[in-house]
Amino acid sequence: MLDDDWWGQVNRFSLGWVCLRQAGRLAGFVNVAWDGGVHAFLLDTAVAPSLQRQGHATRLVAEAVAQARAAGCEWLHVDFEPHLRGFYLDACGFVPTEAGLVQLR
Repeated sequence: MLDDDWWGQVNRFSLGWVCLRQAGRLAGFVNVAWDGGVHAFLLDTAVAPSLQRQGHATRLVAEAVAQARAAGCEWLHVDFEPHLRGFYLDACGFVPTEAGLVQLR
């Protein structure tokens, strides 16, 4: 995988990006990664600081959910830090699950 070019990896492992633009400039973003099967993964949800707490991130995630569903995915996963629990579980409708993690570094 590391020998592949970046663009090739993005095209192979990403369903796409949901972007928020304001005055032609990128103001928010979420990447929807994919395993090539039925699982998709939210990565890097971000909104410009001046636009935070206005519902933009929630709308980005909602669009990501809709597009992952439309692409035929059965599951959409997200990992998050504890301070984002309310955002993902309450505002975006994710449910807690059992998961495992191995620290690699």
